[in-house]
Amino acid sequence: MTKVLFVTHTAAPSGAELATLRLAISLHDVEVGAVFTEDGPMVARMRAQGIDTRVLRNTFDSRSITIANRTPLRLVAGFVGLAKVGWGVGAAARDFGATVLVAESTKALVVAAVAARRAHIPLVWHVHDRISVAYFGRMLSVLIRIFGWVVSRGYIANSRSTMSLLFTWRRKSLVAYPGVLLDDLDDRESQRNPAETIIAVVGRLTPWKGQDLFLRALADVKVRPRHVYLVGGTFFGEEPFRDELRRLTTKLDLPVTFTGHVDHPGEFMGRADILVHCSVVAEPFGQVVVEGMHAGCAVIATQPGGTTEIVDSGVNGLLVDGGDQQQLTDALNALIGDRELRQRLTVAGQLRAEQFDVCVSARAVGLFLENIASPVAS
Repeated sequence: MTKVLFVTHTAAPSGAELATLRLAISLHDVEVGAVFTEDGPMVARMRAQGIDTRVLRNTFDSRSITIANRTPLRLVAGFVGLAKVGWGVGAAARDFGATVLVAESTKALVVAAVAARRAHIPLVWHVHDRISVAYFGRMLSVLIRIFGWVVSRGYIANSRSTMSLLFTWRRKSLVAYPGVLLDDLDDRESQRNPAETIIAVVGRLTPWKGQDLFLRALADVKVRPRHVYLVGGTFFGEEPFRDELRRLTTKLDLPVTFTGHVDHPGEFMGRADILVHCSVVAEPFGQVVVEGMHAGCAVIATQPGGTTEIVDSGVNGLLVDGGDQQQLTDALNALIGDRELRQRLTVAGQLRAEQFDVCVSARAVGLFLENIASPVAS
């Protein structure tokens, strides 16, 4: 049997890690395990689902190397630190009996590259981030693509947009959208009248997610909503940005509630008439957009990126250019002021969300990993 070991460098409940959990739960006909290089909430969540989950304790803090602080010396030191951790992950892979490793982030790719070599098994890079100049810078983005091509047997990308930025020559590749759990929905209120509208913005509070731009755009709408939920926590030292958002909310006198991190944001989407996705950098996919559609929200999302593979603007949601405050204000005005438009987009959005069932993605991923592992397994 194919034995898949997911490797991740963080146990924080961020988008990629939650997508990995949903995938791991939904994989069938393969045995699944996970190894984390730090302890945290995702470890407990994995174990609660019966997944063989290991924590490789070490002294290297992967948060010491960030995109914001990518000096050459620090990056080299970080690469060496991650590689050392990888040697221990390789031992864990052998102990688990893994036949294929799956790296769940760019940092995890470095760890898993060493681990795969030690365990003598193939490595698949599950790419959740756009390896773009906008995010990594010109030189580093090229180096990451080259490194990924050299050490990986294949790629799983979370959108066509993400895959388009990789070197795929002579590498097996699969686009598998981060499927969502399409559970049964509780009865919810129909779309409210303009002055009673509720808006939700769901996502980690970080500058590239654009919550500050949303607040400024909201301040200019013709009819202010009754309430806004900013749903999301801060990780990786982003608390100053959260504090900045609180100050901006007070300054603009907006009816906003900061929920902090919540395990089940669908509760707030279920209350909302409109879900706003406002990233200022192209989104690799946009899981929250699908979740918002499924929950019955009329969705506004930013382009370019993976969101364009979800939203057909004017049919099942609205698309605006990332970073364009005026376009976002115009879209908010259109939805807040037109209850019938919201209702039409909601119906079409729920139908679209059904096409992103995690079980569909899991079947494709399972077959792909079996194919990658088969030379070793045989």
